[in-house]
Amino acid sequence: MDIIEVIRTRRSIRSFKPDPIPKEDLMKILEAAIWAPSAGNCQPWEFIVVTREDLKRSIAFAALGQMWIAEAPVVVVVCANISRSERRYGERGRNLYVIQDTAAAIQNMLLTAHALGYGTCWVGAFNESAVMKALNIPKGVRPVAIIPIGKPAESPLPPSRRPLEEVLHWESY
Repeated sequence: MDIIEVIRTRRSIRSFKPDPIPKEDLMKILEAAIWAPSAGNCQPWEFIVVTREDLKRSIAFAALGQMWIAEAPVVVVVCANISRSERRYGERGRNLYVIQDTAAAIQNMLLTAHALGYGTCWVGAFNESAVMKALNIPKGVRPVAIIPIGKPAESPLPPSRRPLEEVLHWESY
């Protein structure tokens, strides 16, 4: 698949087959994440790979009861190490760049997983404190997304998109 096809055919998957993910494939997905751009090359991302059933259930409960998350053979919690960007960029690094940087890493993960035949979903609805407690995440590191990964057990239709002409502005808004 070329990159445009990968982008256009990726879907949010909320039902997974129980098939395990070979470590080699998981490492390719995580390796793609660390090649994302980051402000000042601070690379504030941290990744917690979760495969234990009890922890996946805890994460699913913390994600406002989205229990389908625990179906995935692997769940990756993407975190932002706030001090890595804050040291260089102050408030803007703490409040914006860590989010932008981790978002870029997440997109790389989603696209790489899809290219390898896996399904993912970018989950942002969760109780941060509960996730931090379940995974022993230290203060100063913020969980920003939960990414379940596995072989898809569904094939969602493409979502609608606003036409480019509706969102594109030349020279000014």
